[in-house]
Amino acid sequence: MSDVVLTRKAEAVFEVILNRADKRNAMNDEMMTALSVAFDEAEREFNNGARVVIIRAEGRAFSSGIDLTQFASLGDEFGENWRENLFPFTAKYQAVFNKIENCSLPVICVMHGYCLGMALEMALACDFRIAAERTKLGLPETRLGIIPDVGGTVRLMKLIGPSRAKDVIMTGRNLDIDQACNWGIVNYVYPKDELEEKVAEFVAELCASSPLAVSYTKRVINDISDNARGLQVEAWAQAQLFRTQDFINAVDAMLNKTYPIDWEGK
Repeated sequence: MSDVVLTRKAEAVFEVILNRADKRNAMNDEMMTALSVAFDEAEREFNNGARVVIIRAEGRAFSSGIDLTQFASLGDEFGENWRENLFPFTAKYQAVFNKIENCSLPVICVMHGYCLGMALEMALACDFRIAAERTKLGLPETRLGIIPDVGGTVRLMKLIGPSRAKDVIMTGRNLDIDQACNWGIVNYVYPKDELEEKVAEFVAELCASSPLAVSYTKRVINDISDNARGLQVEAWAQAQLFRTQDFINAVDAMLNKTYPIDWEGK
């Protein structure tokens, strides 16, 4: 297991911990691969007494989203002309978040500081989202000339409806945590010093139910609405947008700190 994602099991709880705090837990290929491995491990632990998975992060914030610096090296894995065929890249990352959504165990995402872009897409793949007060959430991809394409568009629309999803995605603005809670993006919000206690209380409630009943409930509710077509449409749209000069210019400006997006939610 890569050290950018840590795992540990304490009684019924299996924790998956983002551990790239020096990079604001920016999500790169190494982290995505490690997340996939971590959820394979979580599935095995279901047979060893695990009842809940918690995703959390080290450092002062949950995650700033995708690591933009990795775009320079995507050609090493996906070929020099990777922008002309983005589907393998998108499919690889969609598969990781699908694994989280389809995990046999209920998955709780515990957020603090800010949770932006691809990090919020991951949170949306979880069953529950619990956040500390003043956490900032956002999907700022449109300000880079692209869209959320790792399930974020599909899952957000299912969660809050088309009109509100358009508001969040088209504007690319940060949401304060109270609005996110009112809209149903977040299940619970607590003061930071009470967060761990309240998460533990919620875990205890989940563990009081039959583990198989909880697992089957998750599968039934997930399967009532099939994401497959929506994920394909996300991938198609993103494949077009990654080829545009708007995207290239926006990434360059962001990396050179000349782009007016506040990724830290301040």
